[in-house]
Parts: sequence; structure tokens; C-alpha cells
Amino acid sequence: MRYLIFTDIHGNMEALLAFLKFVQKRKIDHYLFLGDLVGYGASPNEIIQRIRLLKPISTIRGNHDKAVCGLDTVQTFNPIAASAIHWTRDHITKKNMSYLYKLKQGPMIVNKDIMICHGAPFDEDHYIFGEFDASEAFLHIPVQICFFGHTHFPFVYEEKDHIVEGTFLTGDVNEIKIEKGVRYLINPGSIGQPRDRNPMAACAIYDSNAKKIEFYRFPYNIEKAQKRIIDASLPPALAERLAVGI
Repeated sequence: MRYLIFTDIHGNMEALLAFLKFVQKRKIDHYLFLGDLVGYGASPNEIIQRIRLLKPISTIRGNHDKAVCGLDTVQTFNPIAASAIHWTRDHITKKNMSYLYKLKQGPMIVNKDIMICHGAPFDEDHYIFGEFDASEAFLHIPVQICFFGHTHFPFVYEEKDHIVEGTFLTGDVNEIKIEKGVRYLINPGSIGQPRDRNPMAACAIYDSNAKKIEFYRFPYNIEKAQKRIIDASLPPALAERLAVGI
């Protein structure tokens, strides 16, 4: 099986279109989406409509999805993020609002080898930054591989003999081999809002037969995405950050 893992689109239609073009050139058996369809970007309805066409797909909610549909407040969001949540609530259709409301909460067991979550397997809103967070997460992972999002950083944590080591992924293409006796906690990076100072969109492909995971970065039309944000009267900072990947 070839699984395509992606997360944190955040209403960025141009990034999603580039992702869908990337997908067309590759054989994919199952899609795994780790949350945050909306928030920040200006195309929430278009994003949801496109994602619903991807099949088969396992999808969980993110904190922005949860806030937009009223399952959470904006009290924990910074002012700019909160303003984007309010904007999205005002512009999303009832049908798509209902879709967000019905998204499943992570973690989700996909099969005997794979789990997905948004923030952490013990708390969907928790950020995993560093080996300490990863060590706690591994206590809640009953499978070999757990994919997570939320941080927008492509990262691989490996746990062997109760020792956890993390690796920040740089460059446009990376590959890791899945080894027997090792467990993995993996963030593929963000589609719509990378924060590792690389503005290119990110995703990963897991080949369960070849026992390897490939990580990819690909460009998209950032200027057009920025224009959408400005034309929608969203905070200009949301447009500016896309160009530098923060």
C-alpha cells in the first residue's frame, strides 16, 4: 500500500492545487489527512470541496477546523489567527460547516501499523516540539508509525530501546527506511503554511511494502495565494508570511 500523508492546508487553494498536480503523477492507494483544512487562508469552501473528492481517505480534525465550526473557542488563538477564524465562520457554507463539525477527533488507528493525530496522540491540540514531547507521545502510540501535524515542521522522531532521537528534515526530497524494532513519530510538514523557513508545500508518501517513507517539497503560486488573502480583507501578515515560510 502507498499512503499519501498531508496536513495543515489552512485554506490555501494554490498550495492545494499544486499538491493535487503532484498527486496525479504518483500511484496512491490511500490518503491520510491530519487536520486543519481551514484557517488563515481565503479558500475554505474550495478546499473542503476538493478534499471530499479524494478517495479513499482517512481524515481527522485540526484545532482550526474545531474552532471554525464552534467546537472550540478562539481564546487560545493569537489575534491574527482568531480574526481568520471569525472570517472563515462568516464565509463558509452551511454544508461545509457541517462537514467540519462531523470530522473525527484524533488519534485514529488506520491499521495495525499506522496511527494519525493532529497535535499529539494524548492531546489533539498539543504541539510536539522536541524529544521530551515525543517521548510522552510514544507512551500513547500502540503501533509502529504515528503521523502528526500541527507544528508545520517536517520532522522524524525515532524511538528504540526507550531512547528517542529527532531529526529535522531539510531539502526538497528526503527518504527514511522503516526498521524493525524502531517506532516512528513523523510530521510530513504543512501543505498550506510551512513554518520552517522553506515556503514550499510539503507532504510524504509511505510505501508499506518497500518499508520506506519519502518526503517531498514542491512550489506553488505564492503570489496568487497572497492576493486572495489581501482581496478577502484578511490580515496582511497572513499573506506576507507565506513568502518566507514562517
